[in-house]
Amino acid sequence: MKLDPVTLAILGNKLAAISEEMCLTLQRTGRTLYVKETADFACALAGLDGRFFAYPRSIGVSGFVGLECAPAIAAVGELEPGDVILTNDPYRSEGLATHLPDLHMIEPYFHEGRIVAYGWCFVHCSDVGGRVPSSISPLNTEIYQEGLRIPPVKLMKRGEMSPEVRLFLDANSRTPDANMGDIRAMLAALTAGRRRLEQTIAQHGSDTVVTASEDLVAYATAKARDVIARVPNGTYAFDDYLDDDAATRLPVRVALAATFEDGTVHLDFTGTDPQVATAMNVPSRGRPHAWLTLRVLALVSTLDPTAPLNVGLLGPVRITAPKGSLVNPEEPAATGVRHAAAIRVNDVLNGAFGRALPQVMPAASSGTVIPVVMAEPDGRGGRRVQVVEPMIGGTGARSGRDGVDGRDSGISNLANNPVETVEAEMGVEILRYALRPDSGGAGEWRGGCGMELTFRVLTDGTNVLGRGMERLLFRPWGSNGGKPGRPAELIVNRGTPAERRLGKIDVLEVNAGDTVTFLTPGAGGWGDPTRRDPEAVARDVKNGFVTGEGAAAEYGVVITNGTVDVPATERARQAMASSNSAIQSGPEREAWDSVFARDGMDRLNRALVTLPTSIRQRRRREIFASVLDDLPPEFPRGSLSEDALQAARRRFDTALGTL
Repeated sequence: MKLDPVTLAILGNKLAAISEEMCLTLQRTGRTLYVKETADFACALAGLDGRFFAYPRSIGVSGFVGLECAPAIAAVGELEPGDVILTNDPYRSEGLATHLPDLHMIEPYFHEGRIVAYGWCFVHCSDVGGRVPSSISPLNTEIYQEGLRIPPVKLMKRGEMSPEVRLFLDANSRTPDANMGDIRAMLAALTAGRRRLEQTIAQHGSDTVVTASEDLVAYATAKARDVIARVPNGTYAFDDYLDDDAATRLPVRVALAATFEDGTVHLDFTGTDPQVATAMNVPSRGRPHAWLTLRVLALVSTLDPTAPLNVGLLGPVRITAPKGSLVNPEEPAATGVRHAAAIRVNDVLNGAFGRALPQVMPAASSGTVIPVVMAEPDGRGGRRVQVVEPMIGGTGARSGRDGVDGRDSGISNLANNPVETVEAEMGVEILRYALRPDSGGAGEWRGGCGMELTFRVLTDGTNVLGRGMERLLFRPWGSNGGKPGRPAELIVNRGTPAERRLGKIDVLEVNAGDTVTFLTPGAGGWGDPTRRDPEAVARDVKNGFVTGEGAAAEYGVVITNGTVDVPATERARQAMASSNSAIQSGPEREAWDSVFARDGMDRLNRALVTLPTSIRQRRRREIFASVLDDLPPEFPRGSLSEDALQAARRRFDTALGTL
């Protein structure tokens, strides 16, 4: 590093504050609920290499530190003062954008005729066209169905908005006015960043600021190496599943081998399923992408809170993401619901790191983020599109701490929308927005509770979309003997003769008077539940996190008239079987693994990714059909006889032999 530590610390705080002020400007001037309330946006300062050296800690999406602007910058050619680049194309931006509703902007910041840094921001906008309102559907099979693709282009030229670009934007959205309101807020944020950077340069000089941008990244890399060096050298493997690909009943596997060696970590996703024919693919382009490395950032920042938040934290990270896999798809794979797979990537990182650091890493969090979208008729032949609520579950428990209830910042730190604002903006009545009792996994330390959202629709012909619904089948796993969380549910008209219990939805049509209930998963517990302090269980019951029945069944704690019945509790706990299993995934996952063992799945996926894209998915379906067609339709729910399990294993082994 070239700057002295004091100067670097001063500039590090100033530059981070600029990124925070950019975010505050964007939020205060934004048009839509998803900006004003949910805060699905971010801002940052990028160096001359297009990587972020200053990133906000306390506002906006927290996990995009590893994105790279350089490919988008290179794509537009020479830049002048007042130019602003716009893109949303995952492939042409080389993974800067990861699905089409995320609009990304980059402005070159000039000083005395030369670029000294870049301002960046993104916003998740309401609608960019495509097959469904809000543009995101799990059933899209290629990116062309997902809306308007914007390769890196100049939205602003010398400070003037391109009328042709604006025309394309307006003509390809169901909500052009809302989109333009948020776009202007993004431009305001970039302007705020430019002005504040100019003030910083006036105080310290441009050369010092440019040097600081380089030194801050180098300093973060050194900090990250020191933290990762604390992890015992070795390779730690873990795998987990998405419930399905939304089009078939086949689960989708994410596999990881994390190798730690002397302050570096290699994340190898070999064994992960091939890219799917639906919209869950993560366009990482095979790099240490933000969606594949979030847990590294969390680990370093937790064990060393003094590390600056910038791309240097990923300096010790190397990635292997096989081309054509779920985590490195080939164009034109759809990517709209990529966050569902990214969350599962986060879970496998968490699980692998937990094998190395069992006393540090938590059990699985809820494993789902569901932006619940309502598209209601506007009376003029169009639709108003708004996000009712970004639904999440709880945080996984860890040694010494319960999980956080109704809060999971695993991949972002989106805020909830106030009920009053939601009801003022759209035709909906919120009936219940609350924690979900008994949903958190039992353990010595309890997993965080999931959430319930129940609302009544007030307009006929309304569409409800729940993007990224997951953990309806495979539960968030518990750790070190802790139990898994309760799976998710979706219920229409609960408690009435017209009640319907649904799985994943694409576009659900409902009418005035219908109620819709989203129940999100609870997180996994940590440690043997019979070791939990009975008084802590009693407090959970009093606070509504656990029911009295749940206390007796899951913890062996008998509560009578609000107090612990000590003799009855001792008898109940003596009768309960404890578990020392490192991971408890629930009966559904155990049943799946009993047929489709890990080594067989590794072998299958290594073979599938070598096949041409055109036949890969068909071959995968054929192999699974040869096994599943002879099993009950509800598998892996329910139970199978040992003879049926043995026969299914033999069929899978035979199918593998045909590869």
